[in-house]
Amino acid sequence: MVNLDYHKNVLVECALPKALEAVGERWSFLILRGAFNGLQHFEEFQSTLGIARNILSNRLARLVEHEILERRPDPGDGRKVAYKLTQKGRELLPVLIALRQWGERWVSGVPSNPVLVDRQSRRPVAPMAVRAADGRALSLSEVGWV
Repeated sequence: MVNLDYHKNVLVECALPKALEAVGERWSFLILRGAFNGLQHFEEFQSTLGIARNILSNRLARLVEHEILERRPDPGDGRKVAYKLTQKGRELLPVLIALRQWGERWVSGVPSNPVLVDRQSRRPVAPMAVRAADGRALSLSEVGWV
């Protein structure tokens, strides 16, 4: 028999809804992809993504509010503002890579271009996986909530 109280508590205490509130929509992920690829200025994001200025402004503010990006005066031009990934933001890299790899497999059916590679070996990044503490890849049947 399924313990419904246990499942209610797991869902209530789960961090996923709060994480999705911080970054869980298309434009936020595309802004983050841009930031990981070196975009820093409002105009760069706007022209590269083709996003409406009001939506970009809103999403950047939300990412700053959630401390995923930080807003700083640009050292090269004091009239500009630069958006930089925080440590919290940089730790989203595996999430973005996992979503990209999932999309390549299940949505587009083809590898993305450009290909994401390890700078040292120049070989494509390995598929993301849930791993045990000892490094073994785990399937859904091998994980449990306790």
